[in-house]
Amino acid sequence: MKFNKIGLVIFLSFITFLLVSFTGIDGKKPPQKQTLKRIVIDAGHGGPSYLAGKFYGASGPHAEEKDITLQIALKLEKEINLEMPDIEVIMTRTTDVFDNVHVKADKANAAKGDLFISIHCNDVSRLKHSEIIGYTTKTIKRKGKKVTKKVPQYHTWTTPNPAHGTETYLWGVGKSTEKEEALSENDFVDTTLIKGYEDNDPTRQIALSLKMQQYAERSRNLAYTVEEEFEKSGRVSRGAKQRDEKGIWVLQAVAMPAILIEVGFLSYPEEEAYLISEQGQQETAETIVKALKRYQFSLNNKQNPRPANQKQK
Repeated sequence: MKFNKIGLVIFLSFITFLLVSFTGIDGKKPPQKQTLKRIVIDAGHGGPSYLAGKFYGASGPHAEEKDITLQIALKLEKEINLEMPDIEVIMTRTTDVFDNVHVKADKANAAKGDLFISIHCNDVSRLKHSEIIGYTTKTIKRKGKKVTKKVPQYHTWTTPNPAHGTETYLWGVGKSTEKEEALSENDFVDTTLIKGYEDNDPTRQIALSLKMQQYAERSRNLAYTVEEEFEKSGRVSRGAKQRDEKGIWVLQAVAMPAILIEVGFLSYPEEEAYLISEQGQQETAETIVKALKRYQFSLNNKQNPRPANQKQK
């Protein structure tokens, strides 16, 4: 009986929270708020190798990830300012400096962003090949007797890995606890309308869980929209993905919807050349902005930015 009473109290508190949030204290519907006011753009990696260490990032024969991501991020900032002037853009870096992911997450949370976009590049190792080109003989002892055996001789070489294309990540579902912690620590749940609200109120946990689910859905929609726009532009799309077990730390550490865009493989010669070029960088920024405009429209009109029949991967 005691459990039922507690459950009833939590349920009534939750209903009260929803009613107050959607109608306001005086019973009137609050004015419509702009749902996308501030975007945090993170140029992945940065800084010299002796500081970044294992976090230095990808490399190609002619380019470094830290440089490409910064150039695209700066172009993306300009494109947002031009195409979406009502949105404020916050950059985690504008020069070649190294900040670890904790610092980047802190910057994003301190800015109270409505969206976090991290720009990255991929690379993969070259493919190894070998073939037998002949044999030599080798004499060994086996059970006290000399035995001659054939030993194959190999020719080995490598070729470029054919992996190429874009892919966009969101935080893994297995990292939901970390996301809720980020929301809780940064107090991103609006509970100011609840009279007598306290941190240990069960309504807070319910609100955090709902907000986390909302951010997960928004991140998912934007990730698929970004990849759809890349495909429309003629790029190869490897799809929207999540790393369930390993996760991507910075995506679950920021208290907002968040995606990480891998704009291409520096290990693929044609794609590296494209990402080095001014045209490639500008087109990449413009493509992301097209997705952002669809995302903003969907938020303002409470619609899904992706077609209803589009399958999720």
